[in-house]
Amino acid sequence: MLEIKNYTLEYVKGKKAVDDISLKVNEGDIFGFVGSNGAGKSTTIKSIVGINHITKGDILIDDISIKKNPLKYKERIAYIPDEPAVYENISGIEYLCFIADLYDISYEERNKAILYYSQKFMLEKELNDLISSYSHGMRQKLMLIAAFIHNPKVYILDEPFASLDPEAAYVLKEELRKKASEGKIIFFSTHVLEVAEKLCNKVAIIIKGKIVKTGDMKEVISDKSLEETFMELV
Repeated sequence: MLEIKNYTLEYVKGKKAVDDISLKVNEGDIFGFVGSNGAGKSTTIKSIVGINHITKGDILIDDISIKKNPLKYKERIAYIPDEPAVYENISGIEYLCFIADLYDISYEERNKAILYYSQKFMLEKELNDLISSYSHGMRQKLMLIAAFIHNPKVYILDEPFASLDPEAAYVLKEELRKKASEGKIIFFSTHVLEVAEKLCNKVAIIIKGKIVKTGDMKEVISDKSLEETFMELV
């Protein structure tokens, strides 16, 4: 389980970017985290993965606290940011092997996984090219492949569909569904509410740093669309 407990973040004392939010994401959940720009989505996600500090509260995976045991906690996650930040002066395959080495993945397992996901995301032919030659979308695909090859417990994705072409977006949705069916946890932010509505079984809507509605997707939207529900709350 991914659990956010009374999480608050202040960049400046007395000014809360995120204010006392609590969420639970269970094994097999695809959890959509939606809100307007500046609502606190990326701020929260960066705390979940250990980039931002936590002013109050805690974040845990399987009762392992990111504050008390950050290394053991981070072994269980993969993070795909909204802007793909990768080393430019190495090739795609060198980057993937670097990630595989970090997670101590055997050569047999990594070769099989890299071949599978590079073909799925249509990046196989470009893996020997320098990352500096990649487009924004290709870099995003590379980061997705890197996340999938070490098969973590929890996938944290910040606007993962923003720079993907339609084919890659379709593949990503299918792979996330597959991972959820295996008991993995998927937590992602998105502006594309139609995608969230179709893909997610759980959702939380954050407005000005506060969770205003959360729960099962069907219960949250009732007889409306997620877009209609979101606009009413906003």
